[in-house]
Amino acid sequence: MSHVTLILGGARSGKSARALHLAADPPHTFIATAEALDQEMAERIAIHRAERDTSWTVVEAPLELAEAITGHSGAGSTLLVDCLTLWLSNIMHAERDCVGETEKLVSALAGAQGGVVLVSNEVGMGLAPDNALGRRFRDEQGRLNRRIAEVADTVEFVAAGLPLKLKG
Repeated sequence: MSHVTLILGGARSGKSARALHLAADPPHTFIATAEALDQEMAERIAIHRAERDTSWTVVEAPLELAEAITGHSGAGSTLLVDCLTLWLSNIMHAERDCVGETEKLVSALAGAQGGVVLVSNEVGMGLAPDNALGRRFRDEQGRLNRRIAEVADTVEFVAAGLPLKLKG
């Protein structure tokens, strides 16, 4: 049985730093969902890598997140998933079923051993996107965050580097 923590926040809110703090004790595995599809993203990934010491095992899972959680969880260890927002973007780009993939993720979390810390952006607090794809993404992200918050033991919202406990 795992302990699942969801960390929500806006861009540059400090949510990844909070997740690293919560998952600091080894053994721990970082599950990365980002892909370096351009130079700017490669630079962002390099900055995130520099924030972690060499004790971290890193698994890349841009699409197969449920499988990565199932395959790498273990009693006494912690998985840090950063982030659900990029994973959802990847799922949508691959034209996969968002609801079905979310339910696979929920099942993997239910069967995980040890701790799981998931990072996700709260994207629904700003202006409505000006195009259909942007609005669909915002809506899917809101549904994903709600579903994971429902099954999480702990949910925190981070703003200006300050965590606010919402659940647990």
